[in-house]
Amino acid sequence: MTTKQFFALCILTLGIAQAATASKPNAKAVQQVEAQVELLRNAMISADAKKLKELTATELNYGHSGGHVENQAEFIEKIISGKSDFVTIDLRDQSVQIVKDIAIVRHKLFATTNNNGKPDEVTIGVMLIWQKQNGNWKLLARQAFKDH
Repeated sequence: MTTKQFFALCILTLGIAQAATASKPNAKAVQQVEAQVELLRNAMISADAKKLKELTATELNYGHSGGHVENQAEFIEKIISGKSDFVTIDLRDQSVQIVKDIAIVRHKLFATTNNNGKPDEVTIGVMLIWQKQNGNWKLLARQAFKDH
């Protein structure tokens, strides 16, 4: 094998390795986003206003399955006031897709609620959009939908 062939083979091998790495999801980023989703779940149950604010972007667009949309302040106020009171939240069938500084999370949400003192159960599908802002994953958008 000539030197030129050797270097060509090295370049080809590096190109294949980079392509393979680029096509695989960033495992560390996926784990970070999954951890943020869990922190959000716990903050919603405990109605922790400080944590909810830390986890969400100021530009938050939070869509409910009934069509109502809230900004960050409205979302947090509804949780801490008890108008939207999550007693339990169970997330199932979760998937995470990383695209540059955006994470798309999908899952099914099963919850018991006590909204305005009225017990209920909720089963919905949810899509969350997380964005990496200043090194931290922040919830930028959420859309819930009726899961049939």
